[in-house]
Amino acid sequence: MHPFPPDACRALGGVAKAGDLRAAGCTSRGLRASVASGELLRPRLGTYALPGTSDLAMRALGVGGLLACVSAARSLGLWTLDDGEGSNPHVWIAPTRNTSREVLDGCRIHRDTLIDPPRGPSVGIVDVLRQLLRCHGIETFFTALESALRQGILGRRASERLRRAIPREHRWLVDFARSDADSGLESLLRLRLHAIGMTLAPQVEIPGVGRVDFVVGDCLILETDGATHEGAGRHRDLVRDAVAMSLGFITLRFDYAMIVHEWELVELAVVGALARNRHRSDLGLRIEAEAARKRRS
Repeated sequence: MHPFPPDACRALGGVAKAGDLRAAGCTSRGLRASVASGELLRPRLGTYALPGTSDLAMRALGVGGLLACVSAARSLGLWTLDDGEGSNPHVWIAPTRNTSREVLDGCRIHRDTLIDPPRGPSVGIVDVLRQLLRCHGIETFFTALESALRQGILGRRASERLRRAIPREHRWLVDFARSDADSGLESLLRLRLHAIGMTLAPQVEIPGVGRVDFVVGDCLILETDGATHEGAGRHRDLVRDAVAMSLGFITLRFDYAMIVHEWELVELAVVGALARNRHRSDLGLRIEAEAARKRRS
């Protein structure tokens, strides 16, 4: 009995060539019937995809390529900085493939040799991140890297392959990355403050307050506010800040617009607090020591 073509396509990652589907036992008649019924899409002659494949991915497949770089990162749900590119997809095309400029019009083309074999409508995660570094720079790469680690998309072995694949001067970013960043704002804040020589303790549990994004020194809390910090969430934040203050902590809170577009102000605020020793407190030290004792017990 021949396999159901959509099931065979799903087993091959959601995108498959006609030859691979036939090798899996599908017939040409079955493929035609699945396309006619809408159970399979055919973005290009000889290429099949499952319904639900994004429009950008269909466009990449339609020109004989795969979704790449920042477009692939977003399709995977990775946190990326807004580059204003809108609907123009980044598309990987095999270096040996000849494709006319007219066909590729509006696409950002990548013709690099892939590290990992692709599966599905996008290049693999190692290649996504490698392309991000080359195309968009350190900050976009790092925020997406920590997002991939957080979501479990990038495992230990893939991290090792990524480290080997990127230029030597950037490999420290893979070593510096953590898997517990709740958002790209946290990643960006930590990276930028590291660049000016500042060390942050991330994801610190403070008794009576809860988990905070960062602590600098003994008692300076840094919090990043995303889209969830509105309405009732905003009230909870204010309560946390008040409790933290009663315990001897000072909180500096920054939102997306400040971190991304008004960084100079953020840096001045943090550096100014340190210059006035707002991050030093005997009370803060005692609270942290008590928290460490509870973790050990």
